[in-house]
Formats: sequence, structure tokens, C-alpha cells
Amino acid sequence: MAMFKKKRGATSPEVSTASLPDIIFMLLFFFMMVTVMRDASLKVDVHTPYATELTKLEEKSLVNYIYVGRPMAEYQSIYGTKPRIQLGDKFSEVDDIPLFLEKHKLKVPENKHPRITSSLRVDGKVTMGIVQDIKTELRRYGQLVINYSAKKDPNAK
Repeated sequence: MAMFKKKRGATSPEVSTASLPDIIFMLLFFFMMVTVMRDASLKVDVHTPYATELTKLEEKSLVNYIYVGRPMAEYQSIYGTKPRIQLGDKFSEVDDIPLFLEKHKLKVPENKHPRITSSLRVDGKVTMGIVQDIKTELRRYGQLVINYSAKKDPNAK
């Protein structure tokens, strides 16, 4: 009769990969839940001016963004090169602002309506005429809380 030898300690047991798909799907689900997607893709070129006295907006869900600038290169053949207004994901006119604000109000709870802020992200090279038209339309609609977006001045102390 032959003797059977036991190999002891020569190999370590393999790691079980049976729960690996569960872990991957849990991570995937987690990142899908916590990732915030951008609301609008920019179609206008906006280089905000620099400022020294900046304050951060507290509740971003109460902010509606109005972008003003020259259309990006791929849209210049259609919309030209003069400054345009972008509301959400599309080019708009000043007359479209009340409808845009009303759609935003529907997403916000009614008790927070007085705290809704309109943030103007305006290119530094845009003339004030279009900005004044936007401000007049906002005032006519009753939206009096306005914020001008700017970048922190790198030369300020």
C-alpha cells in the first residue's frame, strides 16, 4: 500500500469571488445616487470677470442661472457672433425669462419662493445693454434677488 502525504502550508486557500458582483453593483448604485449631473451644457462662451468681495451661495437648488455671452464656435454659423442669452439648455430671448423663472418655481417648495436667486453669469466682454434688458425683465416679473457670478481675483490679498 502506498502512503499518502499531506501537503501542509504549501499553498494558501483562494479568495472567494462569489460576492464580487454584489459589491460592484452596490458601488455602482451608490455612485449613481450621489452623482449630480450638470443641468445645462454651455452653448455660450462665458469668462466671468474677477472680483475681490465674493460670497458663496448657500442653497444651489434655489438658484436659476442665466448665461450671457457669445455663442461657441460650433453655434456661430447658426446664431452669429453677437452676445446671446442661454436659459437652461437653449438659446433664448429676454421675453422668455418669465417662463423660465416660472418653470424653476415649480421645482422649488412654496415656502422657499422668496429666497429664489437669479444668478447672472455674464462674459466680461459683453456690453451692459443686454444685461440691463435682463435686469429690467427680472424686475418686471418680480425677481428682485440677483447675483452676479465672478471669479476670485488672483491678485487680491
